[in-house]
Amino acid sequence: MSPRDRSDDERFHVFATRSTASLTRLAYLLCGDQHLAHDLVQTCLIRLYQAWPKVRDKDAADPYARKVLLRCWLNERRRPWRRAESQDGHVPDTPAPERDPAGVMHQKEVIRVALAKLPPRQRAAVVLRYWSQHTVTETATILRCSEGNVKSQSARGLAALRAALAGLDAEALKELKS
Repeated sequence: MSPRDRSDDERFHVFATRSTASLTRLAYLLCGDQHLAHDLVQTCLIRLYQAWPKVRDKDAADPYARKVLLRCWLNERRRPWRRAESQDGHVPDTPAPERDPAGVMHQKEVIRVALAKLPPRQRAAVVLRYWSQHTVTETATILRCSEGNVKSQSARGLAALRAALAGLDAEALKELKS
């Protein structure tokens, strides 16, 4: 292995160590499953490692990694066994109320459940635009679609997210009353 290859490997290792947490958060918002999020990040890092010698600007690798992660998630959604699986069932691992008095975990769970109700393209548009703070142009480039499509998917996604959150709030009120 030449010294140049070692330095590339070292730079990739530093990049992977630095960006794994943020990529995992983004993957979790996209897929809504912690284990799948970790798998997606690992797949993303493998693909990124394979392409690492071709990445010209190593300092601008974060946007490229997010794009690769999004592609991994969209590819995973296209797999036949994922279409047959339903993720809207009851989750048995809910936190005990006495362990989370502030309700922070509940708020995160409500947002995750509401995001899970969105179609994949709308979820991707909403997460990229409003969580990752990408511009319309950047989001269109990442999603490989037009800017108008990003705007409409974002608007529809936000409307669906509001409706899902309102529905979840109504369900939560019913649970509190009973």
